[in-house]
Amino acid sequence: MLRRPKPTDSEADLLREQERFLTSGAPSAASMVRRPDKRRGEAGDAEGADSSENQKDVVTIEDLPDQLPSLTPAPPKKSRFKASRVTFEDEDAGESLDRHDTHISAVLSRIVERDTSCATISLPAVTGLAFPKVLHRSETSTQVPSSSSKGKRSIFARQIAAQRLKEDKTLKPSSSEPRAQILRSDAGSRLVSGEGLQGPDSSGETLRIHQENQAKLQAMSKSEIVEEQKKLLSQLDPRLVEFIRSRKSQSTVSPGSSSEHAAAAAAAAAAGTCSEEGPPAEHTESRESCRTAAGSGQSPPEAEMEEETEVKSPPFTEEDLPVKPQKEWIHMDTLEPEKLEWMRDLPSPRKKGTKKAMQARFDFTGTLIPPSEDLPTHLGLHHHGDEPERAGYSLQELFLLSRSQLIQQRSLALNTLACILTKARGGVYQSVLKGSVTSTLLDAGLLFLLRFALDDSIEGVMSAAVHALKALLVCAEDEECLDCTFSWFRGLACFPLLPSSQEEEDEEDEGLDESMRETAKEKEERKSDYDVARQDVVKGLLRMKLLPRLRYILEVVRPSPRVVQDVLHVLTRVARHSSWSAAQVLDCPRLMETVMSEFLPTSWTSPSSLSPPSVYGRPVADAMKLLRVLATSGRHACARLLNSLGVRERLSCLLSAEPSELLMEPNEALRIATEAYRLWAAAAAYGQACQLYIDLYPALVRTLQALNSILSASDPLQLHRLSALLSLLTQVTHTAGCHQELQAGMVRAQGEESPPPPPVSWGHVTGLQPLLLGHLKGVVKGLDNPVQRDGILTLIPAYLVYLQAHYQQLSRQTCFKPVETLQDLELLTSEVLLPLLCHDVVQNLMKNLRSSSVVCNLQSSPQSPEIAPSLPGLACSGWRDRPGLAAPGSPFPLLTGLGLVFETITEIHKGLSRKFSGLLLSEPVIGYLRSCSQATPTLSHSRSWLLRHEHHFLYLLLRLAHRLVPVEPEVAKHASLYHQVALVLLPWLLPGSEYLAHELLSTVIFSKDFISEGHSGGPEAVELGELQLHTQLHQTSPSLQTVGALLREACTQLPSIRGCYLTHLAHLEQSVITSRDLFLGRNPWIGSHLLPELTGPTLPSDWPFIPLIGLYERAGASDGGGLAVEELPHGSLQAVTHCLQWLLLLEVWREEALKVVLPVAKLARLSCVFLCSSDLFLERPVQRLTWGLFRLLTRGSRLDSLDLDVPPPGLASFQDLYSALLAQYEAVSFGDRLFGCWVLLPLQRRYRASMRLAVFGEHVGMLRSLGVTLDQLSVPIERFTSPPEDSLPLLRLYFRALVTGTLKLSWCPVLYVVAVSHINSFVFSQDAAVQEVEEARLSMLRKIYYLTDEVLKNHLLLFRLTQQHLQLGFDMYEQLPAIRAKRLETVLCLQDDSGA
Repeated sequence: MLRRPKPTDSEADLLREQERFLTSGAPSAASMVRRPDKRRGEAGDAEGADSSENQKDVVTIEDLPDQLPSLTPAPPKKSRFKASRVTFEDEDAGESLDRHDTHISAVLSRIVERDTSCATISLPAVTGLAFPKVLHRSETSTQVPSSSSKGKRSIFARQIAAQRLKEDKTLKPSSSEPRAQILRSDAGSRLVSGEGLQGPDSSGETLRIHQENQAKLQAMSKSEIVEEQKKLLSQLDPRLVEFIRSRKSQSTVSPGSSSEHAAAAAAAAAAGTCSEEGPPAEHTESRESCRTAAGSGQSPPEAEMEEETEVKSPPFTEEDLPVKPQKEWIHMDTLEPEKLEWMRDLPSPRKKGTKKAMQARFDFTGTLIPPSEDLPTHLGLHHHGDEPERAGYSLQELFLLSRSQLIQQRSLALNTLACILTKARGGVYQSVLKGSVTSTLLDAGLLFLLRFALDDSIEGVMSAAVHALKALLVCAEDEECLDCTFSWFRGLACFPLLPSSQEEEDEEDEGLDESMRETAKEKEERKSDYDVARQDVVKGLLRMKLLPRLRYILEVVRPSPRVVQDVLHVLTRVARHSSWSAAQVLDCPRLMETVMSEFLPTSWTSPSSLSPPSVYGRPVADAMKLLRVLATSGRHACARLLNSLGVRERLSCLLSAEPSELLMEPNEALRIATEAYRLWAAAAAYGQACQLYIDLYPALVRTLQALNSILSASDPLQLHRLSALLSLLTQVTHTAGCHQELQAGMVRAQGEESPPPPPVSWGHVTGLQPLLLGHLKGVVKGLDNPVQRDGILTLIPAYLVYLQAHYQQLSRQTCFKPVETLQDLELLTSEVLLPLLCHDVVQNLMKNLRSSSVVCNLQSSPQSPEIAPSLPGLACSGWRDRPGLAAPGSPFPLLTGLGLVFETITEIHKGLSRKFSGLLLSEPVIGYLRSCSQATPTLSHSRSWLLRHEHHFLYLLLRLAHRLVPVEPEVAKHASLYHQVALVLLPWLLPGSEYLAHELLSTVIFSKDFISEGHSGGPEAVELGELQLHTQLHQTSPSLQTVGALLREACTQLPSIRGCYLTHLAHLEQSVITSRDLFLGRNPWIGSHLLPELTGPTLPSDWPFIPLIGLYERAGASDGGGLAVEELPHGSLQAVTHCLQWLLLLEVWREEALKVVLPVAKLARLSCVFLCSSDLFLERPVQRLTWGLFRLLTRGSRLDSLDLDVPPPGLASFQDLYSALLAQYEAVSFGDRLFGCWVLLPLQRRYRASMRLAVFGEHVGMLRSLGVTLDQLSVPIERFTSPPEDSLPLLRLYFRALVTGTLKLSWCPVLYVVAVSHINSFVFSQDAAVQEVEEARLSMLRKIYYLTDEVLKNHLLLFRLTQQHLQLGFDMYEQLPAIRAKRLETVLCLQDDSGA
């Protein structure tokens, strides 16, 4: 085997290998061929060349192209003319040369001489110089500027052109001659050039035509010119008009020639344009004024202004220059007006003559500048972009400026965007701009712009980017509102600020098995950064590595105090997003370590000034707040903060001393102490950090004893600090109350894993109650002091929440002494609670219930903030200045605290219940409850966090009513109102309130005491109403008298109905347990104070249909409705019966509670009775109840509100459900009258014809068994017959069914009457119609006349009107009316004539 040469081989080795290769006879890797030399005209042959001198040795390698590839991606060059040439192999080269190289005579024969008879001939000027004068640069002013000539010309050419121009000026008349002479000598017509005229006087003829035109124009008035102009525009081709206008715009007019202005006026009159004196402007204002900003615009003026005439600016001359150019300056001999336009004075901004939206412009503080405002230029708001006369910057210009190479421009743009975002989030632009500024900026890529700017190496630009990011993510008023509600009942908990989830169906996953489909995590990883940011801004920022960059800024850059605060605010907003994002903040390398070491140190020095240049090495309140928000995200996150990051030591360091003793600015010391208490309260709410309570107990008591000084000072920061301390004590009390239960659980576990008891026990917190109760008595008496009133109203809710926690946990302790506790509760009620409830201040506050309610006030404020779908917020802008649930004058925190104490006290001492009836019987509360019973609040992030607190208040009122209704007659009078409120509240409850829903279902919802109609003659009243209706309608349906008996039976079955619904909601058991732990303060079992994601209410609005829908999903949908009752899951018949009983009760006595469910949705849900099983609807209790519900749904106004064109929730359309009903009816109905009525209901004339076509087309066989009579049908027959049918295919199906005998009166009376009515109206209609319809009328009428079935023939011809009480269902003429008889005779005569 041959080997490859090696670098170490000698020459002898190479020769030896060559000889071995030649003797082996192996083929060589390269071959030598002769390539022909194209330059010598050689052609290659197969045998090779004859002479060796002319051969070229070319080495070729297989698969190697002959030409080297191009290094540029451009395509190879091709000749333009090569493809058009046709060559032949035997063509002679000489003939080809002669053909292409024509003789000079052929060129000369095509020369056409120009007519020079009228040309002006000038003799050369006589000069005394022998040679042309030498041209110096100082004499270049006499030359023609190069910009005025075409192309770039030499100096000599420009000198000759200047000489010719000088000669031409001597021949033209001067401008001082009279106007008539100028017109006579002017040959400047723009349209008539005279090129086609032959003869010596062509230019004179052109001048005469022009002068005639001018004379006619001068003789006409302005109105006549306008009229002729309109006539010309209507007759001429638009392209010709455009050509004339272009000729006008291309012409150059000298400013001093008035004759040219006259010609321009003539051309404008012919072309339809308005011309003003003066040269044409370089830029027209009217075009610029029509530009509209995408996504934003200024509101148009109320009245449209007259269009303003364009003001044409004069051309730029040398006199306008601030510095006159000298002749010695190089390249300054030419004036370039287009480059000097920026030196002009700006025209004053004017209101445009249009109602179109205009581009929004902002100043550097984010204030919107009106388009008509004329601001001075020294403000720096004018620039050379679009609309230079308008001050301010548009969003597009700010985006462009933020990517400038100049540092100051980048910083300025980012700071301006931050101001705009702040005002937009506050709703400042809501009333003056179209669309959302925030959404527009996000769609334009603001997120990526800010993320790029964060990576800027210049600290100023980076700081501006941080400030803009904070303005985008954080709303300061939202955070303030959340801080103020922290001390409310369950104010620690909050919803994650996640965008509303939008499930997108992936086409790639359609048809795949569940195991093969991509998981949500895989789909998320597959998305691009843009897609993620478009759906969720915070998640997109985390995807773009925001946290490591912020850590770098804090750790390495060490920016100014404002930037540090902005970074901490951004991190807090990221932590509020979700527990996942909070974990990302905790897991970011060195981020939390930097925050702890730099902004929460364990030791620091006193500041040298009130505003130190750096906050590094000093405690910062915003850093403590960040830790608190992280702690609320979950138990494990809180434990990491306490144990791994040293938060426990920081709390002990900051809270062991008074704020005044800390080496900090006083206000900052109060803020950081407040945040430290809140963080400690969040940890204690998990049962953690309770050992600190024992260690710092003296400091806590010392702070509580300073209450009087705090109230006298009325410092809001001091009040917030005391409220945070009370929240801490409340959580410690809850935790201590669970110590005994956890201790017993550990003993029962016997070594198995169980949660350990907290270090604090009930004995550690017993001494707090007398101290805080004494404080509460004192502050209640202090309500009379107007100076301290506002501060006291802020503190009282926190005291009440603490008292509720104390007595709730006290009743569960082994040391509980009932007698002593009952005496204490009586004293508490008489000395504190009742005086507080009856105080004038509290009574005045209660009058604000409806104005402060979120449920009762659905309208948004005039300055509602902008909230982007991908960046949800709380919409708290201006919350202090307008009525609201969290506003300073809101009664909700105080009344909620009272309700909590009342609920706990009445549970221990039931005899005190009647003393609190004044709260339920007060006029403000009754009016508020009535408003709530009729409200329909919407669900959103901006409302949910406040709605949750209002739901707590409503629940506590209902719990108090549950105790008082059985024992207090005055309260029992309003039982129906309380029940109505409970029914509407149940589907409002949000995630995290499952325990409240369970308690309402267990107590109030199904309580006989709250359904007062059941035991006060309600069923009898319904029966009387049914009898009266029966007398008026003259109907004999036996189901009319059954509703009263059904209601009476349903009232006796209320406990069983309650058990049925609780059973069907058993899948919420784990959520109910979690919610119970939060509501009852079982802190050691709480996993997170971050509530579940806000995907919707706890229960759907159609929750009364849950048993029916659940049975259909388990049996009907899977088995096609073919199962018998015996084959259904156990208890299905009883569950359906209870569900129908409850629905009947609600429809009769609580109709308002089901108004949120559309009538079409009710009909669709009740249709499950027929689709669940093959014979469930035949069961007697089910059939009786369904008959009653059908009667209620088809009454008067309810029937009018039934719109089947609206798709029911959960279905694509009602048509799909109706098709399933028709198939089920054909299969298993057995002619059941109830099922028949259900099928007939959608066949009313006002609904779409597709459902009637389905019956008479695909399911025509069901007409044999659809035997519902007109008496059994509770719907008036006129709803089926009026107005006359206009669908020709359906009319043909009606006629075919009647003629073929498929539809008979004895089989299907209702549809028989409907078909006869529509056919009769159709064939005797006198309305004009298209030919096809008219032919169908004549054909049907002839066929009816020749029918052999005389009964059907008489019905179709003699039908008069529908009469539901008659046996036939309609009355008939004894004989045809004259007009109908004449029409019939006409039709028959036409047939005879055609037959003849």
